Amino acid sequence: MKAGALADKNFPQKCGAVQEEAIIIFIKNPRLGKVKTRLAATLGNERALEIYHELMAHTMLITSGLPVDKYLFYSDFVDNNDIWNNEMYKKSVQHEGNDLGLKMQESFMKCMNTGHKKALIIGSDCLELSAELIEDGFKLLSEDSVVIGPANDGGYYMIGFNFELLSDPINLLENLFLNKAWSHENVLKEAIEVCKKLSISIAELPTLTDIDEEKDYEKTKHLALKLVI
Repeated sequence: MKAGALADKNFPQKCGAVQEEAIIIFIKNPRLGKVKTRLAATLGNERALEIYHELMAHTMLITSGLPVDKYLFYSDFVDNNDIWNNEMYKKSVQHEGNDLGLKMQESFMKCMNTGHKKALIIGSDCLELSAELIEDGFKLLSEDSVVIGPANDGGYYMIGFNFELLSDPINLLENLFLNKAWSHENVLKEAIEVCKKLSISIAELPTLTDIDEEKDYEKTKHLALKLVI
């Protein structure tokens, strides 16, 4: 199936002026036993869910003030009664299935087709991520076609594109995201290799910690908002 061929019925439609920049945020619907399973393996399902709420609150806090269009993609269903402001965040559901790469590729395609010149994607796994780093990502895209934020587990906490600087953005998205394995130590390396092979300029942000295991949370928990859930 070609990129962009999927229906956009679950994607927020244009309303008013479209910002030049957009941020895509992927989250999981917070349900007991369904989030942060590696944390749950040592801390239990209830504590893992509490931590995930902390992560989402942090992600909401650092993105809410950004002067960009904000697209929030849920794993299973749109929740209009959660902490994410319904007017501020354009809410929809990730592409169905378990293929993370296809989900990301489709979200970028939809942003590009909506008219955004630059788009970044983040998850809700990093307490070290800040609004300033996200803004730095957009600034780097003024000079480079791709920006990436390395995670210390060999993946990345952010990737973004300047569609106007890319001669063939569809080809790049397909090469980066389709038919890939995820959650292994060479995800970042493979992404950089794709860009180099296609002679595409890539800028790197500082390396941060994604929270997957208890040791990751212990390292960065001082940055978490303490919530009563």
